[in-house]
Amino acid sequence: MNEILVKNAEVLVTMDNARRELAGADVLLRDGVIAAVGVGLATVGRVIDARGCVVTPGLVNTHHHLYQTLTRAVPGGQDALLFGWLKTLYPIWARFGPEEIFTSAQVGLAELALTGCSMTSDHLYMYPNGARLDDTIAAAGEVGLRFHPTRGAMSIGESDGGLPPDALVEREAAILEDCIRVVDRFHDRAEGAMVRVGIAPCSPFSVSRDLMRDAALLARDKGVMLHTHLAENDEDIAYSLEKLGCRPGQYAEDLGWVGDDVWHAHCVKLDGQEIDLFARTGTGVAHCPCSNCRLGSGIAPVRAMRDAGVKVGLGVDGSASNDAGNLVAEARQAMLLQRVTRGADAMSAREALEIATLGGARVLGRKDCGSIAVGKRADIAIWDVSGIEAAGSWDPVAFLLAGPMRVRDLIVEGREVVRGGAMVTIDLGRVVARQNQLARRLME
Repeated sequence: MNEILVKNAEVLVTMDNARRELAGADVLLRDGVIAAVGVGLATVGRVIDARGCVVTPGLVNTHHHLYQTLTRAVPGGQDALLFGWLKTLYPIWARFGPEEIFTSAQVGLAELALTGCSMTSDHLYMYPNGARLDDTIAAAGEVGLRFHPTRGAMSIGESDGGLPPDALVEREAAILEDCIRVVDRFHDRAEGAMVRVGIAPCSPFSVSRDLMRDAALLARDKGVMLHTHLAENDEDIAYSLEKLGCRPGQYAEDLGWVGDDVWHAHCVKLDGQEIDLFARTGTGVAHCPCSNCRLGSGIAPVRAMRDAGVKVGLGVDGSASNDAGNLVAEARQAMLLQRVTRGADAMSAREALEIATLGGARVLGRKDCGSIAVGKRADIAIWDVSGIEAAGSWDPVAFLLAGPMRVRDLIVEGREVVRGGAMVTIDLGRVVARQNQLARRLME
């Protein structure tokens, strides 16, 4: 039996059905599950003192491109819109191989962990020079985060009117075959699963209608989730109208890409009918506010989505379009952007924190995660609010979105991943040094 007792939290933010916030509370973790929540709990195992700390569920990241941590702040793409940004980076990504994919995933996952993220998805849609989804799954296994990798794909290259270079696209039959392979090998349907695989053609402008439809049929047959980019910016909408003859929401509905087993990234340009479609069908959205700002894509109508009943989670997106992988920063940005467009009362800090935890778990179909309640998985983030940045704060929960950018301790499935602000599962210094070596090689 493995037990950890998190004790004496200044505030325990449960995100349970009643959204309770408990002062001076404890959480007992046993064999990967939350065994008790209360005051004065005891254990024969390890005790973590959380005095001066806010304790929350682990944060959940619903959209990422982990491989992009090798291409942060690339000069040619820093001030470009989405399509121009992609054209700058595609030739660099074409030089990647298994080591680049593995190492960049380790760095990206560690960055997420240090900002309180216990569960993340990843959208890997290119496989140059022998790279495979297996490389990211191996990285997540070492770092220790709960992982939802998706087998992405691009099949329409420049010679066929698509955006990506021909060197980065695959045959559609081979794509579907590998989707079957990775689902059969890695997907875990059990409660508490550390790895669940999804199927994720990259976008409407890089794959065919046939692949989108076949991917949806395959995912339903295998019982796994579907993910893609949708309605990201004005260019995206224009492409959809010109090339596909309809808006993105109609395209998704026609091809089977709505339902509670589907989540779409960005959705900045959804209109009212599309929001109603997503709400009616249980379709989820990964909101990526920092990336949307960085690429000038716009502000997603999150307030309207939430009010309509759409499931919304947060995503850091790739580090090439964000420059960072900080999920706390995403939560703050999400709150601020909704206030910019709808007023200061449009979104509270607590609602943003809910989107970052429970909201993300719902988008990823994880009823076993996202809250601190008996029977839920033991994914816990502990935030020190006793430092100078918190001095004078009256509300430590609201303060989380303005204060500590690094978690003090992170526990995933009852195992410590971050302790005292440092990674304990991997040698982060060694990994970062190797990442920098690979980046320098790519610059040559």
